[in-house]
Amino acid sequence: MKSLFINICSPLEQFYIIPLLEINLGAFSFYITNETVMLLIVFAFIIILVSAMRKPLTKSFYVIPTRLQLLFLYSYRAVGYLVSTNVGKKNGQKYFPIFFSLFWYIVLLNVLGLIPFSFTLTSHLIVTFALSAMLFIAINIIGFRKHGLKLFGLFFPDGTSFAISLLLVPIELLSYFFRPISLSIRLFANMMAGHTLLKVLAIFAWTIAHAAGFTAVLYFVPCIILIPLFALEFVIAILQAFVFVLLATVYLGDALNLH
Repeated sequence: MKSLFINICSPLEQFYIIPLLEINLGAFSFYITNETVMLLIVFAFIIILVSAMRKPLTKSFYVIPTRLQLLFLYSYRAVGYLVSTNVGKKNGQKYFPIFFSLFWYIVLLNVLGLIPFSFTLTSHLIVTFALSAMLFIAINIIGFRKHGLKLFGLFFPDGTSFAISLLLVPIELLSYFFRPISLSIRLFANMMAGHTLLKVLAIFAWTIAHAAGFTAVLYFVPCIILIPLFALEFVIAILQAFVFVLLATVYLGDALNLH
């Protein structure tokens, strides 16, 4: 019982991957974990949101969008502005659906993780790194298809002397291949740090509430602090998805335009 209480009060308990069901297929074993369940919930949530976007036709001449449709419209315009600015209007139309879907996918992963007793997939480095690595590989494939070996011109700027290039090219190579790592660490670190802080304050409030004497009355202090912190973490969850898509569009723009 004591170990169970320690587990519940651990700030890192919310990040544990727990196997829920084991499936044996001969020599192979597959596990359905809380991570798998959260992925299915996110996919179901996306389907529900897209379905809710469909407004039935009315006999009215004016079509008034719902609040949900306005939310999608604002995010559509924001992501569209990022893609057109960093990738270009011509190429941006081609790759916009990918970035718009990526934005809402990360937003839902971040926001649904704020629900108590849920699971935040983006708080795991392996998840964010897999997402950024696949995106990085796809961007390089797109760049090679368009420019071929000229893509290596990213590491050798025009007008650079040979002596300076001996120092500049390794630095450019290192920074270029560090992009997916920095992209994944940024999302992972922000989500894990924010969720851990919220859990620490919640445990503190729970401990004070069960304390004896006058200190039990002070439990509302951390609870009041939790409200603005929760709102701040909600905003950060959306901003981190926006930053992820912003950097991804910049990387794609570099590969297509050889900046």
